[in-house]
Amino acid sequence: MKIVLSVLSLLFSAVAFSQSPVDQSFSKKDLFALGSYYYPEQWNESQWERDLKKMSEMGIQFTHFGEFAWGMLEPEEGKYDFEWLDKAVSLAEKYGLKVIMCTPSPTPPVWLSKNYPDILTQRDNGVNIQHGRRQHASWSSDRYRAYVENIVSKLAEHYGKNPTVIGWQIDNEPGHYGLVDYSQNAQGKFRLWLQKKYGTIEKLNEVWGNSFWSETYQTFDQIRLPNQQELPEKPNPHAMLDMNRFMADELAGFVNMQADVLRRKIDSMQWITTNLIPIFNPVDPVRIDHTDFLTYTRYLVTGHKQGIGEQGFRLGIPEDIGFSNDQFRNTVGKTYGVMELQPGQVNWGIYNPQPMPGAVRMWVYHVFAGGGRFVCNYRFRQPLKGSEQYHYGMIMTDGVTMSPGGEEYVQTAREIKQLRKAYDPKKKMPKELSSRRIGLLFDMNNYWETEFQKQTDQWSTMTHVHKYYNVLKGLGAPVDVISEKEDFSAYPFLIALAYQLLDSGLVDRWTDYVKQGGHLILTCRTAQKDRDAKLWEAPLAAPIHDLAGIDKLFYDHLPWNRYGKIDFEGKQYDWNNWADVIISQKGTDNWATYADQFYKNSASVTHRKLGKGTVTYIGADTDDGKLEKDVLRRVYTEAKVAVEEIPYGVVKEWRDGFYIALNYTSDVQQITLPANSEILIGSTSLEPAGVLVWKVE
Repeated sequence: MKIVLSVLSLLFSAVAFSQSPVDQSFSKKDLFALGSYYYPEQWNESQWERDLKKMSEMGIQFTHFGEFAWGMLEPEEGKYDFEWLDKAVSLAEKYGLKVIMCTPSPTPPVWLSKNYPDILTQRDNGVNIQHGRRQHASWSSDRYRAYVENIVSKLAEHYGKNPTVIGWQIDNEPGHYGLVDYSQNAQGKFRLWLQKKYGTIEKLNEVWGNSFWSETYQTFDQIRLPNQQELPEKPNPHAMLDMNRFMADELAGFVNMQADVLRRKIDSMQWITTNLIPIFNPVDPVRIDHTDFLTYTRYLVTGHKQGIGEQGFRLGIPEDIGFSNDQFRNTVGKTYGVMELQPGQVNWGIYNPQPMPGAVRMWVYHVFAGGGRFVCNYRFRQPLKGSEQYHYGMIMTDGVTMSPGGEEYVQTAREIKQLRKAYDPKKKMPKELSSRRIGLLFDMNNYWETEFQKQTDQWSTMTHVHKYYNVLKGLGAPVDVISEKEDFSAYPFLIALAYQLLDSGLVDRWTDYVKQGGHLILTCRTAQKDRDAKLWEAPLAAPIHDLAGIDKLFYDHLPWNRYGKIDFEGKQYDWNNWADVIISQKGTDNWATYADQFYKNSASVTHRKLGKGTVTYIGADTDDGKLEKDVLRRVYTEAKVAVEEIPYGVVKEWRDGFYIALNYTSDVQQITLPANSEILIGSTSLEPAGVLVWKVE
């Protein structure tokens, strides 16, 4: 009997060992986990046990410690105090909570800032950022990096084998909150980065076009980070693109460095991540590749967006979570979580409305619907002092009463238990969905370039991207936001939006994708420049002419109060933002044409067959997106793929055999289900902020 038990024990150990650390922490059969930030250093020690016990009772499965605690962990240089954190970790273990341990690099202690002021970032006006907030130290400072490496090493040595600690978060929202660092550290590292990239100053001068306006440099030492405060007009566009790339590399290098330190010291079953603000300079998730996976932060109700309908300002907009889900799910590790999600009313918005009752729960379900492993809310208790006094938590100011968001988390935790009982690991995405699947190609280099060189003040890169994203979701298409690292052949459809920078290698990949049967959709501004942002010494967008069936192309803009007309399938559509005017090659179909202006009857939308697939070029960017929606519907129709008609604001997703519908609109939405559906959560009469989950037998 002992021998049998020993063999079984070895087998179970082998199974556990074969799991990835992420799968061990968040098993697929458990579907989804809920977590909450807690700051033991901010509360009286006598309250820790009460709080962590309450957290566990609410259905929270893990907590989050330490990202702002460097001053408590190393109160004096070289003197460490982990005793208080040990107590908090032990209490978490006592109540069945796992712990995500964080590296405290966003908040260096005062002794570090004051004794070594050379670590500080510098604004564009030359003022050094002072100690007292967060994200004020320069990633380019070797001294700062050395101190970060030291505290991360100490933490890893202390908690790297602790079974309560399931994983590590590096820093917190690294990005300097949009501030460009002009410190001497950054200036010096930028020059080294340029020298490594270009090799010679002559090559840099050639790529940057420095003979224009006599900008030619003689040595790399003469170069400074482009700074609008130091220039009479806009900086050199090539210098700006390189600055954005450099800053993104510095951030990625800072995160990757910490991941490498952790990896050398922690248990193999502890994972590593970081949490990022999506589409936020200088964050480029593709460059951060030493972690096991990535997570993101999201706040939806802050007064910045009015939402959909009268009460939309209390609900947020669906693309804020949806696009991030579909992007982060396709980064390193092919999984993701949301490490920081709005728990209720916040304190830092333009104005700070109460979210609609049910909205917090809806946002959690949106992450679940996108395939996320977990949501960690920020934060468990509402603080009584400091900068976030009016920022809600799961628990209100008295320390014991649940907030509305807390009650919604309890409800969600209870419902997830129901879904686990209905989970069938054998379920595969239905063919009617997989046949619509589309890869949305996105690259931060294009974002940086088009945002700096808008050409019209009406242009917004993310408005253009989100418009197409929402149209695709409205057609019921599963969307993966992908980088060029991915295999395009995995997708029946592929769309590249305003993909301004490219090379012949990418065009060759697109061409092969289409010839093998893929359906490629390109939009305005695509292929105007090479990877260094140089216009081709050829007709505009020349690299894609043969691919898309284009003979000639130019672009036009209209004043903000004037609209041109486009004819498509017997209907007219308005445009005034951007118009690529296309003279097509023989054999290319002109699906839509301009109905006025001096280029009347020229193509606005073209379509051609190539090999087994098709290429569609959509040259106009409209405000309302109606043209884009009708064109994409026709692309699917021509490919003999049926689509749906889902109104904007209603989210419909499939995940692990479950269908999920969410309502971001201000009105009740009626959801029609197949006859063989079983409702697991909610009702087909979907109230604002409503959630409906069902499965189809």
